[in-house]
Amino acid sequence: MRTASPLERARSGFSAFMTRSPSRFALLVFAALVLVFTGLFSLPAASADGRGTTFMDAFFTAMSTICVTGLSTVDMSSHWSGLGDLFVVVGTQIGGVGVLTMASILGLVISRRLGLRQKLVAAGDTNPLRFRRGPVDEQQAVRLSDTRGLLVTVAASMLVIEVAGAILILPGLLVAGVPIGDAAWHAFYLSAMAFTNTGFTPAHDGLAAFAADPYILTILMLVVVLGAIGFPVIYSLRHTLFRPRRWSIHVKLTLITYGLLLVAGWLLFLALEWDNPETLGPLSPGQKVLQSVFLSVMTRSGGMSTIDPSHLHQSSLLVSSMLMFVGGGSASTAGGIKVTTLAVLLLAAVAEARGRRGMEVFGKYIPSDVLRLAVSVTMWGASLVAVGTLVLCWMTNADLASVLFDVISAFATCGLSTGFTMSAPVWGQFVLALLMFLGRIGTTTFAAALAARQQARLFKRPEERPIVG
Repeated sequence: MRTASPLERARSGFSAFMTRSPSRFALLVFAALVLVFTGLFSLPAASADGRGTTFMDAFFTAMSTICVTGLSTVDMSSHWSGLGDLFVVVGTQIGGVGVLTMASILGLVISRRLGLRQKLVAAGDTNPLRFRRGPVDEQQAVRLSDTRGLLVTVAASMLVIEVAGAILILPGLLVAGVPIGDAAWHAFYLSAMAFTNTGFTPAHDGLAAFAADPYILTILMLVVVLGAIGFPVIYSLRHTLFRPRRWSIHVKLTLITYGLLLVAGWLLFLALEWDNPETLGPLSPGQKVLQSVFLSVMTRSGGMSTIDPSHLHQSSLLVSSMLMFVGGGSASTAGGIKVTTLAVLLLAAVAEARGRRGMEVFGKYIPSDVLRLAVSVTMWGASLVAVGTLVLCWMTNADLASVLFDVISAFATCGLSTGFTMSAPVWGQFVLALLMFLGRIGTTTFAAALAARQQARLFKRPEERPIVG
């Protein structure tokens, strides 16, 4: 019997670790990617002046890029060279689809097949409950047998939507007088940043030149929404778009909750900012509607802005913070605790109000372990935001509203800012960078770790009910 070589044993051990603990593997790879891109952004050739970039600025940009956040400590339009901009686009593509999904796509392209281990890893990247021990109910948005199709959908949708978005944006830039060479690059850059929900813009004044352009703003909103609803939803709609009765619970909850929050945000921003002289006040009624819709879409995780968030009323900042905290769909390029998490919590509250022992929706029963996971993810996110806000307020003595807004924007990988991020001290920027990292992979990793730790017990301890409420 042949003895395995050290290389074969190392490969086998690595494969076993990747399959046994995909969440830890993802964390390590994300951290490694941040370090790699920090080195790339530090290169003199990556900066426009050829002098290189300080470690903190390079590190923060790498973190914001890989975590598809959109916050920055430098002027993204003028600081980076063409090579630096290319690093930004590549980093957002990797971070947007997820490390494990990207690795699985590359493996599928190279070997043209997926083994069981690779299917489990790829499927787990879209649903942390796949990591739980014991049997898994296959009545989900994407079944294990459909993993190959999901990966193809991820790769195809990323390519097709970004290219289509760029093609649609290009005429608007040409009409605005942008030279054709710059217009082509800026169109693709904007489309890529919109689909990955990153929010970087190639112009120094952001979207100010197109603030009143309904055509470009509408295209950007559509691309952002397509990236934010999640790849499992796109995969399902590709097969059952005109057969809503066949949509899974995940698809229905994602689309309904996302749509309701988008409409609620639009109406609230329209009402709260209608007379604000620094935001919607001077605009025509039509422009007020357009800008409030755009703001509602972008506070879900898009990160682009035609209105300076620092000019919003305090009430609007609070609405923005709540929308950012929820974010987009699961397994999407958006951040936050995810809309399905909020939906499950609301369903549990309704079930409790009606005196029912379990959650039921659309004729289906949602098991209690999903609720426990939703509560854990929400508490994890709220705790990170609270601690981050406390630390930064203590370090900077800055205005609470501004700090809270930027902290939630970092955690939810949204990218909107009141200006606090740029003016924060180095250690404050490091705290924000850490929040971006934990927000992008922390909730998913935490959920996966909780799901994997579920164990069967052959006994039950005595029951006692504490007083709640």
